[in-house]
Amino acid sequence: MLRLESLFPALEVFSVFLKQVLRSPVLLHLGLLLLEAVAPIFSLIVPKFQFKGANKRGIPVSRDPAALLAKYSDPLVYTVPIRVRTGHEILRISSYLLHNLKKVTVPFVVLHGTAGRVTDPLASQELYTEAASRHKDLRLYEGFLHDLLFEPERDEIAADIIGWMDRTLGLQAV
Repeated sequence: MLRLESLFPALEVFSVFLKQVLRSPVLLHLGLLLLEAVAPIFSLIVPKFQFKGANKRGIPVSRDPAALLAKYSDPLVYTVPIRVRTGHEILRISSYLLHNLKKVTVPFVVLHGTAGRVTDPLASQELYTEAASRHKDLRLYEGFLHDLLFEPERDEIAADIIGWMDRTLGLQAV
């Protein structure tokens, strides 16, 4: 009889393997295909297993050390590895959205730091290009990292967000 505990060493090895694969741009596509294939299985078998390969703690997300200290000192900021089930659900909804971008008709703005390594600016560009919405905006901030509202230029970014909201709400009021 297969015991659940016997799967943990295999999951740990798989976690380390994926962490390495996801660092390599050449292997990224293959790694994501593999991850999409096995994630539903692991999600059902061990949904609460924490996937260390998804722990992005070492990736810089802001150029402001004081903001990073404030962020990671906040007990509400989740800093531990994500659970397999959570990762699977993120993959599932991301895949759904990717295949349904043309159905996006609501107004939206996408803000993206071009130097961030957490998510790819090309995905933001694809959303902007493919979405059917007539009221959409894409702002790429050259050299900025992932957490835009923690960057030194946070006031500029907040002003861009408020400006977009003012313009968009003005359109809807007409």
